[in-house]
Amino acid sequence: MTASKSVFPAPDHDHARCAADAIAHAEKVCREKGQKFTPIRRRVLQALSSSHRPLGAYEVIDALATDSGRPAPITVYRALDFLMDNGLVHRIESRNAFLACAHDHEAAATVAFLICERCGSVGEIAATSATRNLNDVARQNGFTPKLSVVEMTGICAHCQAATG
Repeated sequence: MTASKSVFPAPDHDHARCAADAIAHAEKVCREKGQKFTPIRRRVLQALSSSHRPLGAYEVIDALATDSGRPAPITVYRALDFLMDNGLVHRIESRNAFLACAHDHEAAATVAFLICERCGSVGEIAATSATRNLNDVARQNGFTPKLSVVEMTGICAHCQAATG
């Protein structure tokens, strides 16, 4: 990602296209891995891709309940686990919430999440070089890192521009 291109979607972007891309990406990933993209998994991903804000599991349940019966929490949590295991959803730890992802990531890639405090949007950037140093220090101290999550809060460019 270059510095000139924002990792946050423009407020007026074609969100339907964005959501369709997330579903198409999920279909491709599942097909390549021989995984089933079941109707509930699809619906959970559609709920998450309906905005660029992370949603908690119960917000996903509420979104799904608007067009059909309210799914059991365990059903949604299982779908979220599947989507995370396949790199289709990220968990935003500080928000205890989930975010759809339509990017291919290297197996060892680490991402950083840029969380706007005003609009709640989340941008995603590669953070491999930043976490490599942390992982090296951890290993030097006899620790084997498993997961690196980097989250940074602040104000996105769109919100900064709106306040002039």
